Amino acid sequence: MAAVEKNTVFTNCALTDDGDIWWEGMTPSRRPTRSTGTARTGRPPRTIRPRTRTRASPCTAGQAPSIAPNWEDPAGVPIDAFLFGGRRATVVPLVREAFDWEHGVFLGATMSSEQTAAAFGKVGQLRFDPFAMLPFCGYNMADYFEHWLDIGRKGDTDKLPRIFHVNWFRKDADGKFIWPGFGENSRVLEWIFRRCDGEAEAVDTPIGRVPAPGSLKTDGLDLPDER
Repeated sequence: MAAVEKNTVFTNCALTDDGDIWWEGMTPSRRPTRSTGTARTGRPPRTIRPRTRTRASPCTAGQAPSIAPNWEDPAGVPIDAFLFGGRRATVVPLVREAFDWEHGVFLGATMSSEQTAAAFGKVGQLRFDPFAMLPFCGYNMADYFEHWLDIGRKGDTDKLPRIFHVNWFRKDADGKFIWPGFGENSRVLEWIFRRCDGEAEAVDTPIGRVPAPGSLKTDGLDLPDER
């Protein structure tokens, strides 16, 4: 949050009574008090996904206290991992690692996400969006996939970034989010970091490598093993 507490313009937002930004699942009140008018109906407003713009960049990273000092080094920095993700209430696990580069490209190319109120279309409807690039890609998507595959063919296997897919939005039978999300997502990132360092254990499944029992640190969370 420190990355957006100054030099930031908020758009597409609902507000609380005291004028603060309402965050779905994070603000104590279950409903915003001021929005585009839909709060009167008892339904969440369509403006449930705040957008931020900091300084002249669409990225707020420069103000984040945790940012690496060399993040804008013109010589570049090593990339250890790529993370893809989508909003899926069912089926897709919290985190999985691709078996290899080609499998990682497959995960990116087959990404899908449930639409939210911030997007055009029916809320909850599944929308396929390869690499989250469908609205932005200026050429044939197959050529885009081929470019990724070429990187794998030409690159040093030992230096290629690992590829992961995350899903913070899995729900239980009662429609409640299983994973607490927000700052707790750092637990998943920590597992990913340890995977890149060859330290964390994983289990092979048909859809990729998932954390081995006990390898994802959940100390302090009220999460039983079955969840």
